[in-house]
This record gives sequence, structure tokens and C-alpha cells, in this order.
Amino acid sequence: MRVFAIVKRIARQMKRDRRSLALMMIAPLFVLTLIWLVVDGDDYEPKIVYDNLPDPIVESLEEHTGELTTGSEEEAVQLMQDGEYDAYLSIDDQAPHILLEGSEPSINSAVMRAVQDSLKSFDSSSQLNEHVVEYLYGSAELNLFDRIGPVLIGFFVFFFVFILGGISFLRERTHGTLEKLLSTPIRRWELVSGYVLGFGFFTIIQSLFIVTFAIYVLDMYMVGLFWELLLVTILLAMTALSLATLLSTFAKNEFQIMQFIPIVIIPQVFFAGLFNLETLDQWIQVISKFMPLTYGAEALQQMMIRGAHIQDVWFEILVLLCFAFVFFVLNIRVLRGHRTL
Repeated sequence: MRVFAIVKRIARQMKRDRRSLALMMIAPLFVLTLIWLVVDGDDYEPKIVYDNLPDPIVESLEEHTGELTTGSEEEAVQLMQDGEYDAYLSIDDQAPHILLEGSEPSINSAVMRAVQDSLKSFDSSSQLNEHVVEYLYGSAELNLFDRIGPVLIGFFVFFFVFILGGISFLRERTHGTLEKLLSTPIRRWELVSGYVLGFGFFTIIQSLFIVTFAIYVLDMYMVGLFWELLLVTILLAMTALSLATLLSTFAKNEFQIMQFIPIVIIPQVFFAGLFNLETLDQWIQVISKFMPLTYGAEALQQMMIRGAHIQDVWFEILVLLCFAFVFFVLNIRVLRGHRTL
């Protein structure tokens, strides 16, 4: 009977916590839907620039590629640097020359499949020499872990800072510390700034540990500058911290903080570059534009794989600053629910 009494108490408790009960039912369906959306896309059709190719190869390439245009190698390099095309193909002295953009292993594989299928269509009487493959970014040793490594760095920084900031600020509120501070002449913006900077010190240490371990211990592919990478990681962490303190005001306990993970954190993983979104519908790609991790992961990928510098990812940094500022302002406004200063 005592066992059933405990079961009855838990059932009543869950019934009163409607948000937890609803999340238990809806969150798995939501995550499964996200997985279905991102992995059920079409096969990627590469975009190739070509020069000095026989007509049979060109005709075959048109069947195996998404976009095909003619141009010189210099023009192809510029297009690849702008992210518009994936490879350059030409034939010099009976030897196919393939220049891959190189930053995405799956796209490299798609290009090579299309090129090899097209070369097979060439007249067998015209013997071609062994093809030469070069990389604009990365190398033949660039593997899947190297490609998604920047995304994972951004995700783990964002995830753990979100948990740390959300739970810490919740305890400040539930233990009465926040109310005591609000009883002083302190202004709302000063209070939010203090919390963000105070917790931010530990996010900087965490970011330093994660980036150092990934690059120097796990030997993750890295051609950019360490301090620039660390700067973007810290900015991403501060954005996550601002978001965590904001959402923690809507939670009554640590368990409710954890409930935000499948709604706020997990979607960002799927739409931040872990999967190739170019094969998905346009409206799905638009969703990713409203997620901070998308811009943080993009900046980290550009730096680690392409060797980009701060000035090259200024747009992503600007967007992250805007996210952090918006969350900061919303934190200040939410504090009005505690006391009007």
C-alpha cells in the first residue's frame, strides 16, 4: 500500500506540472520531426566550373550536376571563395585537373562521383591520363570529424554555458538573492551586466579549455588563428549566457531549465551546419537564420577550415552581437516583473 501511495503522489505531482507533462509527450515528436526534416533531403548536386572540356564530358556533367558554368581557373577560385561553386575541372595534356573547394567532405565526394561518371562517358579511344586532384581548402585527409568539429565546439560551448547560466541565475532568484539586490538602489541594467560579466568570466575559462583540447589534444583540423577562434567562441558563449538568464526567469526549478533544452538547444544543432541544409526546402533553411549557433558555427568553420580572419566573418560576429544585445535588453525588461526601479 505504501508503494501505491508513492505512485499516487507522483501521479498527482505530474498532473499539476502540466508543462512537464506536455513536454514529455511533445518533445520526442518535435525532435524526431527535426531529424526527419534534415536527413530526408535530396542528394546533393555539385556546382562545377569547367574549362577546355570535350563536348561529351560537358553533356554528361550537365546530367550529374546542379549547376555548370564555364570559366578560367582564376574565376573558378573566386567563385569557390565566395561559396558559389564546389569545384573546377579542366583537361590539360590529356590529364583531368580537378580543383576542389575542399571544406565539405560530402560535397567533395559528390563532385568526384559526378566527375568520374562523366569521364567514363568520354570516347574510350581517347585515353586520358590519371586525374590530378587539388584542394583550395582542407586536404584529402580532411574527415567528417574535422568538418563538424567547429560545429561541435560551438554546440558544447553553447550547451554547457546555457545550463550553467540558467541554473545559476535561477538559484539567485529562488534563494532570494535577486530580490535582496533589487531592494537596493541598483539599476536593472547594472544588475544584468553584473550577472553576465560575473558568469562570463567562467564561460571564458570554459571556452579556453574546450578550444585548446579540441585543437591540441584531439588534433582537430585548424588553419586559422587560435586567438581569433577563441574570441568567436567567447562571443557565442556570452550569447548563450544572455539567453540562459532570460529563459531562467520563466522556470521555477532546475528541472524546468532542462526542459528548455529540446526546444532551444537541440534544434540549433540540426540547423547549425551539422547537416548540409542546401538539399532541404528553402523554408527550412530560413529557420536556421534565426538561431545564434548557426552564425557561431559558420564563423568557426570559416576560421578553422578556410583560414578566415575576424574581418572575413564580420557579418556572423555582428549577428551574434545583435542576438546578445537583444537578449540583454529583454533581460532588463523581464526584471520589471520583480520590481519597478
